[in-house]
Amino acid sequence: MWPWGHLAVAYLLYTGYTARRFDRSPRFVPLVALAIGSQFPDLIDKPFAWTFDVLPGGRTLSHSLLFVALFLPAVYAVADRLEFRSASIAFSIGYLSHLLADIPPSVLTGEPTGAAYLLWPVVEQPSEDPIGGILDAFLNYYTMGPYEWLQLGLFAGAVLVWYRDGAPGLATVRASVRRYLPTRS
Repeated sequence: MWPWGHLAVAYLLYTGYTARRFDRSPRFVPLVALAIGSQFPDLIDKPFAWTFDVLPGGRTLSHSLLFVALFLPAVYAVADRLEFRSASIAFSIGYLSHLLADIPPSVLTGEPTGAAYLLWPVVEQPSEDPIGGILDAFLNYYTMGPYEWLQLGLFAGAVLVWYRDGAPGLATVRASVRRYLPTRS
């Protein structure tokens, strides 16, 4: 799944969580943590696999449930100490939604090897086509099949839900931009 698809899935899950748990729309700081969490596995694995050739594939270390079982409790412990529990929960929802959204549709039709990354390094990764780096992956993304259209539709839907939620975080971003832009005289 592409970054906008991961962000959309994470936002839709998180806004549902905050509406049910707190009867309100999401807050700014947890939304930033959610956005980072929704991209985090790819921000680790893809550069280390595609650019630095340290990992054997773009879905290995930080896509593994073994890593997650150690990493997310550590994130929560640090956030708890800093009194940012809500941000750690949002980060975790973004992170876990990323892993679930990466499961290919073929798994639903009985081809479990598409989810082997969840058990790396215990289960060997299927081979990947070589990619020259993250920029190459984006530059070669010129075909839009049904899966890509679905992701784009999810993103558009998430933007509509975000707007319906009152565009949480937008006021904070606008205030920050105004603070740093020179005023006109």
